[in-house]
Amino acid sequence: MRKLYRFLCKAEVIICGVAFIFLVAFVFMSAILRFFRVSMSWNIDMAMFLLAWTAFLGADIAWRSGQLVGIDMVTRRLPKALQKIIEILLYVIIFCALVLIAAFGIKLGVAERLRKYQSIPIPYSFMTLSIVVTAFSMMLSTILKIRRAVLRRNEKGEAK
Repeated sequence: MRKLYRFLCKAEVIICGVAFIFLVAFVFMSAILRFFRVSMSWNIDMAMFLLAWTAFLGADIAWRSGQLVGIDMVTRRLPKALQKIIEILLYVIIFCALVLIAAFGIKLGVAERLRKYQSIPIPYSFMTLSIVVTAFSMMLSTILKIRRAVLRRNEKGEAK
């Protein structure tokens, strides 16, 4: 199971990186072509598609690796046991929010299934699918964060 999770995490990083490179290339190419008065509207549609996927996958990568902004000015002065309770409570709240995001993302994907981009033959729901895929991935990461927080021990050796 761990090997599968690591593989999925690495695949997510690779997909996000490649998509970001293509996103930058499409925007740059569109700007250069616009300078020469050549319009290629599919570049912008494809860039929007890739932006959605890279933004959401990037958020999951940052969440998993603990690189999102956090404020601990209040909690770092609290006792360790209370810090752990607050940490787990926040993870549970985040998990619940992710469940809502996934549920409404699925509804949005179903509603957008017939809508197409103006210049590329990709259903718009493929872009909204990025929300759902990332929400499920973040849910898995959050479950693992909750598990680590529950199993973590403090300096005295007692369970936190």
